[in-house]
Amino acid sequence: MELLPRSPAEFGSARYWDRFFRQRGQRPFEWYGAFPELCPVLHKYVRPRDKVLVVGCGNSELSEQMYDVGMCQDIVNIDVSDAAVRQMRERSASTRPGMSYLLMDMLHMDFPDAHFQVVLDKGTLDALLTDEEEATLAKVEQMFAEISRVLQVGGRYLCVSLAQAHVLKKAVEYFSQEGWVVRVHQVASSGDKQQFVLPVFVYVMTKFRKVPGSAAQILEICPEEQDRPVRVESAERLLAAVKDRQHYALLCSQISKTPCREQVSLDLCDRESGKPRYTLHVVDSPSVKPSRDNHFAIFIIPQGRETEWLFGTEEGRRQLAASAGFGRLLTVALHREQLYEGMAAIQAELSGKVMELAPPGLPARQQVPFLSVGGDIGVRAVRHRGSSALSGDFVVEDVKGDGSCYFRRLIFLQNRNVVQSEARLLAPTPLPGQKKKRKDKKKPSPTESPGAIDKSYLCCEHHKAMVAGLCLLGGPDALPGELAVLVVGLGGGSLPLFVHDYFSQARVAVVEIDPSMLEVATRWFGFCQGERMQVHISDGLDYVAKLAAEAPAQYDAIMFDVDSKDLTVGMSCPPPAFVEKPFLQKVKTILKPEGVFVLNLVCRDARLKESVLAALRAVFPLLYARRIQGEVNEILLCQAGPAARRSPSELGARARALEGALRQPGRPWDSSYVLADMLQAVLVL
Repeated sequence: MELLPRSPAEFGSARYWDRFFRQRGQRPFEWYGAFPELCPVLHKYVRPRDKVLVVGCGNSELSEQMYDVGMCQDIVNIDVSDAAVRQMRERSASTRPGMSYLLMDMLHMDFPDAHFQVVLDKGTLDALLTDEEEATLAKVEQMFAEISRVLQVGGRYLCVSLAQAHVLKKAVEYFSQEGWVVRVHQVASSGDKQQFVLPVFVYVMTKFRKVPGSAAQILEICPEEQDRPVRVESAERLLAAVKDRQHYALLCSQISKTPCREQVSLDLCDRESGKPRYTLHVVDSPSVKPSRDNHFAIFIIPQGRETEWLFGTEEGRRQLAASAGFGRLLTVALHREQLYEGMAAIQAELSGKVMELAPPGLPARQQVPFLSVGGDIGVRAVRHRGSSALSGDFVVEDVKGDGSCYFRRLIFLQNRNVVQSEARLLAPTPLPGQKKKRKDKKKPSPTESPGAIDKSYLCCEHHKAMVAGLCLLGGPDALPGELAVLVVGLGGGSLPLFVHDYFSQARVAVVEIDPSMLEVATRWFGFCQGERMQVHISDGLDYVAKLAAEAPAQYDAIMFDVDSKDLTVGMSCPPPAFVEKPFLQKVKTILKPEGVFVLNLVCRDARLKESVLAALRAVFPLLYARRIQGEVNEILLCQAGPAARRSPSELGARARALEGALRQPGRPWDSSYVLADMLQAVLVL
């Protein structure tokens, strides 16, 4: 039996609906939203003494159920279908004396003005507003005008809808311009199999007298998980909030039926501020053989560790999921702007939401474990917040790593998943005569500084490789003597500090375009200037160009570790202008004949990367590359002089010799830092 219309326009035709209800018979037809789901919202806005008008009632049981539970017992139902009206009269004539059914067009109603406290519409607006043709919009405006006319001031128009963008936009614009309060509720799902994948919404438009000349709009949204409405500043923001919830429902529907071929990510936002509170990644492991207990788990990433390779990259999360042994692992990253009371509180907050992302085949009432590293949520303490005209907003924060180690990090908030600079913190050292604290004493507060900066430790793997590249200088078995080193890009200052402290005869010049970074490095990362360490606040492009014109061949080593602020380019380090051939010629000019140019390259665009390598080869005949495992970074060691091309084994030998010279009695050295290891995987380009 064919019940669907031949065209969307037929949804507004009385003839179509007569044929529909005659063919369907006595079976009630519900567009969407069962009464148990709608009841919590309707109960807020329909009072027992209200006079209620239901427009486009069809043969839905909604008004009957409202009547039977005592929500309201003065209900008038209208419809353009004579067949539907006759069916409904027969069903309710003897059992519901306060219920009436009238054959009437809602575009031309016979009721007097201000006759009802509530007008209820379940799917009628959606059926009428099938397109945005002029004739259709005229009918919709006539419908709204009639509803406005028959409603009292303070009355509510309740519209149950799937909230298609053009439908919601029209309703919000019309009634907000009339001075009404507009609130959109998302209807909570019962959990049963739904006729529609998209969530159901109820628009609540409350009539107020229009104030001449007032442009104020009151627009609110009530997500399904909360009762309190959230104010939004514009119709566009309201539509966007609804769209986000529709996309989320589609995502949940999709991944509940089939495994994810690619990792899916989404943000869960704070109810009050609207800012992201949790970032979720759904990771499926097809290789894991499913059993009753390994379908699904939640992994809480400790605060401050979301940038680590295991948690912050697709490959890392894939390995994490496989090693955890679950078919689907949901990783949860915590945001620095939010407060968390502990693992139990996070579990209580997320338990309902994460089950919406459960995999297909999850057994009913299955306990889903919450996992973490060491069973806690980690420690993150923001030490400083700042803003720079060049770098934007940034934070300096202390985080707890593995074991008892703490690290200080600089994060640019425009790229919050990347650690810009990092330093390890030393454990506090008791003063002379001060007793050590007993182990059973109260743990230090996360807001207390763990200690000073450990300047002997290079946190970043690419910095270790850059320092190892200095083995190309000097003789094969000796530490380079007096060195002139230029570092472009200061960050937290750990790279130039290490070169300054461990190459005791090195004179280090640092070029930094952003004066805020010098202040941050000095105050928070232990950086200091002196006779052998000078910082120049300048654009690196201008500084190098000026030196090339005035003082050529003066540096033994030039190091570029400068990030790009343009996130639209597929290369985040360095900015493209730093690797154009004319500028590289200037770099070569200020480099001594046997000097080394060390470049930190972070490029995801394969074609752009090849053009960068071509420009480097054209200027520097000797080119070595060291890829950093698990990262996009690649360290390029470039030489232009007559030095012989060296094999990786030769480079390793020189690196071991350099390390031996750098390790001096009484000078701290990180035992995990082996220079030769940094050059074992070097490629000769």
